[in-house]
Amino acid sequence: MAVFAEEVNLAGYTTLRLGGPARRFVEATTEAELVAAIRKADEQGEPVLVLGGGSNLVVSDDGFPGTVVHVSTRGTERVASGGDAVHVRVQAGEDWDPFVARCVAENLAGVECLSGIPGRVGATPIQNVGAYGQDVSETIVEVRAYDRRTRAVVTLDRDACRFTYRHSVFKGDDRYVVLDVTYALHEAEESQPVAYAELAKRLGVRPGDRVTLKEARDAVLELRRGKGMVLDAADPDTRSAGSFFTNPILGPDQLTELERRVADRLGPDAAFPRYPEIGDRVKTSAAWLIDRAGFTKGHTVGPARISTKHTLALTNPGGASTADLLALAREVRGGVRDAFGVELVNEPVLVGVTL
Repeated sequence: MAVFAEEVNLAGYTTLRLGGPARRFVEATTEAELVAAIRKADEQGEPVLVLGGGSNLVVSDDGFPGTVVHVSTRGTERVASGGDAVHVRVQAGEDWDPFVARCVAENLAGVECLSGIPGRVGATPIQNVGAYGQDVSETIVEVRAYDRRTRAVVTLDRDACRFTYRHSVFKGDDRYVVLDVTYALHEAEESQPVAYAELAKRLGVRPGDRVTLKEARDAVLELRRGKGMVLDAADPDTRSAGSFFTNPILGPDQLTELERRVADRLGPDAAFPRYPEIGDRVKTSAAWLIDRAGFTKGHTVGPARISTKHTLALTNPGGASTADLLALAREVRGGVRDAFGVELVNEPVLVGVTL
């Protein structure tokens, strides 16, 4: 049975430990409860916030003036497979990293490099979650969702999800509420080819080589812990929303301007990270830009702080407010714009606030 409450403080439900109260809070433990809670709020004209693990969320200090539906549905099952793939359907409320750990233990390859990412399964298609050379869009077969416009449960295949870098049809539009996600994995003791240079170096292999699933998972967890990206109550650097800014993808004119500014600021021989994207676009590193713009690890604005381990994570080491965190984010974004002419874009979802 769904649990209802009034004036629940949302700080306890986000990894940043920030955010004010929800006017109304519903804990949905079944798909029927989840759909019913959304439908009821819509019928009453009530604003709705669908909340999972709270790991990619920045909530206003004023809270949320409507109904917050906390997705706590559970269940994982193997379903009809296609070709040599094993299809696994996972309820939206399942925690992501335990699911990855189970896949590794059962020799199911395809998500091992996404180890250690906080949050729940339902958020993975929204953000097209990715790390260390893997994106969930590579394995997602379909997403079942409640369509708030038609008031029906629908199934979207991979094409309908319209995945791009850290984006999908679900992001920036509250039309769909994810109910479950089906992944196509492969029975294997070895990982997918290691695609990320930093991970290959940690493993002592060349990009394109394979390692055991356990070796891949352990190495990813090591790397993430070193950056404060694995939740740890004893480590204030993990009190964040993960990477606060996405890596910029630049067109030819933007790339030329960045090259000019890097040369002017750092010298004609200075090089910046660049990775080819579709067409004539290039992706560069937000962390590199932040660091070279003068924002070092541990830089503070009031009680909010850039992680002491990773410049992409903005943290609440204790005593910060959402307003403090956003002041830090604005300073970093403005500094990178002034130094390099690149406008950083926030990765977490902002609720009741803007940059």
